Amino acid sequence: MFKSGFIGIIGRPNVGKSTLLNGIVGERIAITSRKPQTTRNRIMGIRNLAGERPGQLIFLDTPGIHRGTSPLNRAMVEAATGAIGNVDLLLLIAEAGAAPHPDDRFIIEALRESAPPVFLAINKIDLVKKSLLLPLIDAFSGLHPFREIIPISALKGIGVDALIGEIWEALPEGPRYFPEEMMTDRSERFIAAEFIREKITILTHQEVPYATAVVVDAFKEDEARNMIRIAATIHVAKDSQKGIIIGRKGAMLKAIGTKARLEMEKFFAAKVFLELFVRVAKDWTNDPRMLQEFGYRDKV
Repeated sequence: MFKSGFIGIIGRPNVGKSTLLNGIVGERIAITSRKPQTTRNRIMGIRNLAGERPGQLIFLDTPGIHRGTSPLNRAMVEAATGAIGNVDLLLLIAEAGAAPHPDDRFIIEALRESAPPVFLAINKIDLVKKSLLLPLIDAFSGLHPFREIIPISALKGIGVDALIGEIWEALPEGPRYFPEEMMTDRSERFIAAEFIREKITILTHQEVPYATAVVVDAFKEDEARNMIRIAATIHVAKDSQKGIIIGRKGAMLKAIGTKARLEMEKFFAAKVFLELFVRVAKDWTNDPRMLQEFGYRDKV
């Protein structure tokens, strides 16, 4: 019996949604960092199963649901909540702790009218005492009739296979929607831009990561030499942020480029020549036209 379906991954920022997606797919298709709101777009990851449980599980990783008010924050939340009504199953990720986080409760309230079944994965169980887990599971059980509640550590892979098995059980029989070798619907340009943005998020501080957008201007493959030439522009909202991204004598920009290039070379299995440029796009996070241009809002 071949099963398939779409699974929406939702949760508040920084609970490990992208780490889980990468672990399930087996490749780093979604960027991660310890800083919240790293994911800005919906990202699809595909896991093909064989053996006794054949199937195709299509996961939709979404931005963290939060109560932001800026146009960029609203666009991110719309990308996340848009997944709720168009999937076969919802997977809510929460972080293990003494009690459900207030923002978990906020998301669960939004699920009350949800049609698809909801699984809860309690993540980061390796960071808390085991004695906290049963009371936490009881507390979540009282908030929503979850189809399953499964403790996991996405980073260490604990409980992930059990989660995949339970998801397979819950999905209907269905076709293979995508070719078996396909792992994401995102383009190579998008993935390259995300690697650059990830390094900016890790290497810079304060408001800079949240005021940065990356656009790949050129992506040219030289198959004969197994080389990819990539040119990308880092857009920031203020002149002062441009100075931080470039750094003293260009040191920060060089560090961002070097670390991003190494990630790209592992992912694309090719030599990468990367050029980075920095441009000020004044207050772009509040400009609907630029949000559209940078891929954070659908064109109308």
